[in-house]
Amino acid sequence: MADNLPSEFEVVVLGTGLPESIVAAACARSGQRVLHVDSRNYYGGNWASFSFSGLLSWIKENQQKTDLGEECEDWKKLILEDEEAIPLSRKDKTIQHVEDFCFGDQDSAEGVEEAGALPKLPVLGATGARGVSPGSETEGPAVESPCPEPESREAEQATGTEPEGATEGNGAGTTSGSESSPGESTLELGQTEAAPSETPGQEPKKITYSQIVREGRRFNIDLVSKLLFSRGLLIDLLIKSNVSRYAEFKNATRILAFREGKVEQVPCSRADVFNSRQLTMVEKRMLMKFLTFCLDYEQHPEEYQDHESSTFAQFLQTRKLTPSLQHFILHSIAMVSETESKTLEGLQATKKFLQCLGRYGNTPFLFPLYGQGEIPQCFCRLCAVFGGIYCLRHPVRCLVVDKASGRCKAIVDHFGQRISANYFIVEDSYLSESTCTNVCYRQISRAVLITDQSVLNTDPEQQVSILTVPPVELGRPAVCVVELCSSTMTCMKDTYLVHLTCPSTQTAREDLEPVVQKIFNVNAEKETENEELEKPRVLWAVYFNMRDSSGVEKNSYSDLPPNVYVCSGPDSALGNDCAVKQAETIFKEMFPTEEFCPPPPNPEDIIYDEDEIEPEESGLSNSAETKPEPSAEESSGGGAAAATKE
Repeated sequence: MADNLPSEFEVVVLGTGLPESIVAAACARSGQRVLHVDSRNYYGGNWASFSFSGLLSWIKENQQKTDLGEECEDWKKLILEDEEAIPLSRKDKTIQHVEDFCFGDQDSAEGVEEAGALPKLPVLGATGARGVSPGSETEGPAVESPCPEPESREAEQATGTEPEGATEGNGAGTTSGSESSPGESTLELGQTEAAPSETPGQEPKKITYSQIVREGRRFNIDLVSKLLFSRGLLIDLLIKSNVSRYAEFKNATRILAFREGKVEQVPCSRADVFNSRQLTMVEKRMLMKFLTFCLDYEQHPEEYQDHESSTFAQFLQTRKLTPSLQHFILHSIAMVSETESKTLEGLQATKKFLQCLGRYGNTPFLFPLYGQGEIPQCFCRLCAVFGGIYCLRHPVRCLVVDKASGRCKAIVDHFGQRISANYFIVEDSYLSESTCTNVCYRQISRAVLITDQSVLNTDPEQQVSILTVPPVELGRPAVCVVELCSSTMTCMKDTYLVHLTCPSTQTAREDLEPVVQKIFNVNAEKETENEELEKPRVLWAVYFNMRDSSGVEKNSYSDLPPNVYVCSGPDSALGNDCAVKQAETIFKEMFPTEEFCPPPPNPEDIIYDEDEIEPEESGLSNSAETKPEPSAEESSGGGAAAATKE
């Protein structure tokens, strides 16, 4: 396939994580010729989502310490005398300490096949062929894909239609809708019917490991746990670029707090505060007064100037708030560190939380249906629509640098093909150890659990919840817990998918297991104390550490040419602002006069070259005036497709 690739591009992008995908989309949208490759067989890198079987394959791959053996160095013959090569890493070393546990009967799953799995046949490259899905174990050459699709949708997409819902075996239909304020661009929000709740005292349905394996394609398990702030940079970019038409979203329905050993719901909006039974009337007035102050705290500097050097927790103590209100504000609204975050940081975080309320729902957060791994793929689609070329399973051996100018002029791939470009975007994990010698990386501790019930059972039971667990002991970080229900299309019916994230101090298991044991029942058998019986039971769990390369300055890398830009992997923050800022900064450095991800043109705004238009196309263009006016979504999609044909 590499022999068929063009040998010259304006931009070459290595890695399909979120920042790289945004940069690739922005470059293609501005008219640049883009080649986007990834050595993996799935989109997203460390931002990817997997089916259950796909995640098991990913775990196995990262637990094995494989020896890559002797490398064929034929590519070095392609380096000229006036050039030098910067070798790239052959193995992704960003994941460590992977440990998975099954709390059910694992033997019962032997021989159980995943329902609906596609036959393991080679995938042939062809025009319009699909990319390799997350979790796919199919062997074969990389695929150029204008429309990478997540694995969970392959069955529906085979008919050429977008899935209107996913009711099969799920019990919850999903339709497109919009809940934005009048005059605002809308996102498609999945309006999900809640499954009927269980009657009080009824035992939750027992889920076995074999059922999880059989229904593995119902799972879309994210490697990184993120939510989208409804007025955050990523939502604004999705709307501005019209990439939002490629995805659907669901509101995070509740904010929870863990206090005195119990999980309870936090009132955030004005209506929630006044309807809350947890707060006294005095506390309600206190809370509303403080939140009103936070919305325009800049106008009242006298209120906080004397406390700028104090922590936000200490500032809250001076505001005559009760301990429960201080806990709610610190851990569930501002979501900042109790010991490290200063007053201004806490006030800014609280204001951001409050400003995001009400745009799309009762909380500030949205979650993409089918998982966070959808978002990089959405930007890959935009890039492909505007002519970007995609190749998975396509390792790159080195960057070729011109000695005289010091600029990178080409890459050499594993087929030995030399591909030239003006700019190169490289995901951090592609850089070799010698290039990263002086880089000091942080780590993220991650855990993913499959449980049999919610951490807080309410009616309706289909809830997307976010919970911040305060540090278990001094010196430990707070743990962010995101619980997803089956209507998010990330897990099978009667289960919940729980993500735990915190900055690492030790291995992921050492950091997160104490929190898991506080909230969940991790015993294999349910014959335990009554207190444990009330907790959700963990059916399966995985712990792993992920490299956090955000915040690394470019000059920390050794001998990188000025036209090579490095994109970081996921950070430990809840939102995606870091990735969007990084992508925009890189794009503006390359093309300072171009607009970053402008909206796609409407069909009527496209000017065709008359010499290149076939008579039939010209006729189709004229006949459009007699058809009903298309919706905004159809107009944008049609315009993009037409632009691609030119």
